[in-house]
Amino acid sequence: MTAVWSLTELEVAFRLSWDERTCDPSDTWDAANPAAGHCSVTAMAVAELLGGVLLCSEVFRRDGERAGLHYWNRLPSGLELDITREQFRDGEQLGPVSAHEPIRRPTARMATRYDLFASRVRACLGSSVPEGIPAPDPGS
Repeated sequence: MTAVWSLTELEVAFRLSWDERTCDPSDTWDAANPAAGHCSVTAMAVAELLGGVLLCSEVFRRDGERAGLHYWNRLPSGLELDITREQFRDGEQLGPVSAHEPIRRPTARMATRYDLFASRVRACLGSSVPEGIPAPDPGS
């Protein structure tokens, strides 16, 4: 039997699981902005739990300089879900809609962070969240 959680329950579990050890190393952990640096692990967990596809876009600073990448989800229903969108507080913008690309999975460099994050989410939900991320696609 598959467990079913509300989006609110998932969001609470994700937020309780974020910290400096699950933050992307290219970002600086900030307890005042805990969603920052957590888009990839969060989007990965949403995809593992709810299905759908991961989406990715470049992020640009207010001055137009590229700041990095951002991940979020398109659920099987077509709804786009971005639990970490609040991290953008200094005028950062996602690239144009045409730049949003469905991807298979974030790179393997996030595997350790995802494993830690997923184990914390499993503990919060009291149920099974897939362990580890799949091996990267050899073509990526």
